[in-house]
Amino acid sequence: MKRLINKSFPAVATVFGSFLLLSSLSGCHSSEGKEEKKEDAKAVEAPATVEVFSLQRGKLSSSLKVPGELVAFRDVDIYAKVSGFIKSLNVDVGSEVKQGQLLALAEAPELSAQLSSADSKLKGQEAVSIGSKANYERILEASKFSGAVSKNDVDQALARRNADLAQLEAAKSAYREVSDLKKYLEIRAPFNGIISVRNASTGAYIGPSGKGSEFPLFVLTEQKRLRLVISIPEAYTGYVDLNDQVSFNVKAFPDTKFTGQVKRQAGALDKRLRSERVEVDVINNDKKLLPGMIAEVTVPLPTKNNTLIVPKSAIVSATTGVFVIKVVDRKAEWVPIKRGLEADEKVEIFGPLTEGDQLIKAANEEIRDGSSVNVK
Repeated sequence: MKRLINKSFPAVATVFGSFLLLSSLSGCHSSEGKEEKKEDAKAVEAPATVEVFSLQRGKLSSSLKVPGELVAFRDVDIYAKVSGFIKSLNVDVGSEVKQGQLLALAEAPELSAQLSSADSKLKGQEAVSIGSKANYERILEASKFSGAVSKNDVDQALARRNADLAQLEAAKSAYREVSDLKKYLEIRAPFNGIISVRNASTGAYIGPSGKGSEFPLFVLTEQKRLRLVISIPEAYTGYVDLNDQVSFNVKAFPDTKFTGQVKRQAGALDKRLRSERVEVDVINNDKKLLPGMIAEVTVPLPTKNNTLIVPKSAIVSATTGVFVIKVVDRKAEWVPIKRGLEADEKVEIFGPLTEGDQLIKAANEEIRDGSSVNVK
């Protein structure tokens, strides 16, 4: 029995010693944890020191770079009005022409025959009309004597004269119609420009589109004045007005800056691109620029009214939106805003703010809404 007690005593002592050691270690860790929590609480409770600025209004001037396309101010396909054969060509590709200048002369023998026929009918009808008029005047004069001519004869003579006059007018109209058609054999330029395409040669058969001519005889392009077509995104349409000046350059002349003036706005957004078509008039007297060129366009975007302006560093872009942080009674207050133009590290903002509000200059998400702050 004594041997059993003696043998078990060391084991019990060992277990008891281990228990005391674990208890002391647990107590140490617990005290250390409490001290760390106290330090963390002090760190959380300590307000952040921030630099603020007074919100001011101003005008921000920025610019928008968009691609554009130069197109001819006027560009027309010239077809023959009547069918015929080209008798002579007076211009070729690259020829500069004036309004009304003869470009080509066609011939149509059947039109000449029709004109001769119409002329003969007109002359014959003129003779008939002269005869019926003279007959009416004689009968009218004779009717003045009692019993010489009946009133019925006078009425019939008058009706004949009026019918012949109507036939004369119809003959004149027919003659003018054929005469005008023959004038269309002279193909003339509708405005000043340059011949950019020629699709016919002397002796070729020509006619109206789809009736003898698959392609136009000529394409006439006005080159001294061009349209620069650009698309302004929806967000910037409010900054572009008529008569605004824009600048652009093209790959053919990378070191040359060209300018133009906004002259036409679509007044509606393209349903696919969500942008507004804007046309800029470009004077091109030296003809350096060509229709079809692609341009890189710089559109100035000046603000029309004084708006609230802040540095970019004052804006916080969070997952819930875009904010600035206002300081009110040493408390941080997150204010939702919308961005406007950006230029020179400054941004237009729109939101429930007033001039003179104190905003944090270097805002970040670590400054929580409602937290205390110290102002430098």
